Amino acid sequence: MIGWLIIACEIGFWIFVAAGLTARYILKKKTLGSFLLLCTPLIDLLLIAATTIDLHSGTKATIFHGIAAVYIGVTIAYGKQMIRWADERFAFKFGHGAKPAKPAKHGRDHARRERNGWYRHLFAWIIGLVLLFAMIIFIDKPQQTESLQGLVRIWTLVLAIDFAISFSYTVWPRKKKAKASGTTL
Repeated sequence: MIGWLIIACEIGFWIFVAAGLTARYILKKKTLGSFLLLCTPLIDLLLIAATTIDLHSGTKATIFHGIAAVYIGVTIAYGKQMIRWADERFAFKFGHGAKPAKPAKHGRDHARRERNGWYRHLFAWIIGLVLLFAMIIFIDKPQQTESLQGLVRIWTLVLAIDFAISFSYTVWPRKKKAKASGTTL
């Protein structure tokens, strides 16, 4: 049940975003658009409630319960940024907004963007781990929470790899590619 709910929540998140942006830029209903965009956190509350109810009913914690915690952490950490990204593109296409700037692909600006991305990942990890450990403590049966504990280890490893990659651009910044001269020998 939880696996399908996670998928439904992800779809619901993007439906609310699309509906909010459509109302804002195509229908010219800014208040309705803002209201629909503000409804996106309700999806997280629905997922938290369903996961808690499912675990409280005695269901063994599965990887899907853990992914629910990951999803909520990622949505909280990245949700506003994802909505802003979509809003800029929608405003450009339908609302006569400015063309969205392309992110830096080299140099200090790229390194800063990579570090900021890692900080956001760290924030998602912290939120997700708080939820995962809350589930583990709530269930209080180590044999029932093995998958959650495994997910903590895997996500921590992913975070460490992301750190190494993200901060490597600070130590070794990506250089601008030289343009081909167009001559052949």
